[in-house]
Amino acid sequence: PGVPPRRYENENTGWETAYKTDIGLELNFLGSIDFQFDYFAEHRTNILMDRALVPSSMGLQSNPKANVGEGKSSGFEFSIDYNKYFSNDMWGTGRGNFTYATSKYKVYEEPDYSDMPWRSHVGLSSQQEWGYIAERLFVDEYDVANSPKQNFGGNIPTMGGDIKYKDINNDGKITELDKVPIGYPKVPEIIYGFGLSWGWKGIDASVFFQGSARSSFWINPNTTAPFVYKQRALLQAYADNHWSEDNRDIYALWPRLSEDYVVNNEQTSTWFMRNGAFLRLKNAEIGYTVPEKLVKKARISMLRVYCSGTNLLTFSKFKIWDPEMGGNGLGYPVQRVFNAGIQVNF
Repeated sequence: PGVPPRRYENENTGWETAYKTDIGLELNFLGSIDFQFDYFAEHRTNILMDRALVPSSMGLQSNPKANVGEGKSSGFEFSIDYNKYFSNDMWGTGRGNFTYATSKYKVYEEPDYSDMPWRSHVGLSSQQEWGYIAERLFVDEYDVANSPKQNFGGNIPTMGGDIKYKDINNDGKITELDKVPIGYPKVPEIIYGFGLSWGWKGIDASVFFQGSARSSFWINPNTTAPFVYKQRALLQAYADNHWSEDNRDIYALWPRLSEDYVVNNEQTSTWFMRNGAFLRLKNAEIGYTVPEKLVKKARISMLRVYCSGTNLLTFSKFKIWDPEMGGNGLGYPVQRVFNAGIQVNF
């Protein structure tokens, strides 16, 4: 069949140029509180991207690339550390950190979208996701016939119980032109954490939380669909909340059940979009160090007993599986671990 070119030569292609700004501040209060703040920004020009305005009459098999893009990213981060030794053998430490980072295109080669502004990338994040607006599920075949035409290919026609998408440009059919920016980026724009450690005489305890915000993920209907090829189990969440002939819930979590992939229901859309924000109790530990005078007779210099745990609690609006797993709830889950032990030094 021949060898098709995947990339055409462009001798004018050059380096991207980045102008970076970084401003930092470090402060100390009362000898026990350290504060650090950092602002960062980057203005990038000559971004290498596919040409979008190449006419099909040129007969090219792939779009050439050129340095035509321009974007900006910025953000800030700060941290606070606390260390204090009190009287009566009591001490405490604490730490908190917060990072926010975002980006957007300032120049993006694309067709003139003045009549379809929702198609433009300019001003949006480089990590922005695009998809369809899902209105509800179709009630029946009569509902399908009296709605904008949906045909994403495949051998299975659109039926009652399938996802109904919104016709954004009102042309009577659902196409790529109806895709709009949806949700937050998949990469969180906010990452934060905080923790405390405390001790008094031989007792010590510590906790650490981590979290993220301003991110979205999409339940993957391809990897979580039940019954496909008669090999995949039915998740309890889908069993309890799906469309069926006996229960035509047009806002059910899962569309109609099928033994085959339904291409219509696999499109990226707001139907399977979920908030990826979460707060997790990542680590917790409590211990007790036996006084040295009680163990030195056994020629032991230190004896400590403790118990600890990892991934103990997760706070999230998403309840079906761990939000950090993203769209595939059938992957290997985040493990909750409990430990108990004894530390001995001779």
